[in-house]
Amino acid sequence: MCMRDMRKLGIRGETVSRLVREGVAVRLARGLYESAEAVPDVWRSYAEASALVPHGVICLMSALQFHELTVEMPPRVWMAIGRNGWQPKVKFPPMEFSRFGQRHLETGVRRHLIDGVEVPVFEPVKTIVDCFRYRNKIGVDVALEGLSEGMKARKATPDELWKLARPAGVWDIMLPYIEALLGDRNR
Repeated sequence: MCMRDMRKLGIRGETVSRLVREGVAVRLARGLYESAEAVPDVWRSYAEASALVPHGVICLMSALQFHELTVEMPPRVWMAIGRNGWQPKVKFPPMEFSRFGQRHLETGVRRHLIDGVEVPVFEPVKTIVDCFRYRNKIGVDVALEGLSEGMKARKATPDELWKLARPAGVWDIMLPYIEALLGDRNR
C-alpha cells in the first residue's frame, strides 16, 4: 500500500515506521509498504508498479502475461511511459521501462482494480501489436507466441490487428505470420 493511501485512511508515518521496525510491515520502496506476511504475487506487483508510476501502463511481456497470452513469467514488470516522461528509480518491484509516443501510450488502455489500485493495462490486440513494434527488445519469439495465443483465444482477430498494426508500421511484418496461422487453422 502506498503511503499516500495510508494517509487518506488516517495512518500516520510514525505508525508505519513503527510497524516496519517491529517486523509487521515491510518497506518495498520509497512510500510503498506491505504486510510482512504477504505472499509474492504477480498481480500485486502490477498494482505496486502502477502505484509507483501513476502515468505508466503495463505493457509488452507483462501485458501478455496479464491477458494469459504467454506461458513466460517475466522477471520484471514491463511499464510503458511517455517519450519524455519521468523514469523513476525503482528497486522493487523490478521494472523494465519502454518509451512510447503519446498516441501509442493513450491507445487501447483498460483499467483494472487490483488490491485497491487502479492498474492500466494495454488491451490484448494493442499488446500484440506493441510486441511486434518492440520485437528487437523482447524477441520475435515472444511476439509470435502472443499473436498465436491471441488468435487461438479469440482475443485478437486479423481485422483488429490490421487496424492498429497499419498505423504503427508493423502490419507488413505481422501479415506473413497471420497468414501462416490462418493457414494452419484451415488444415
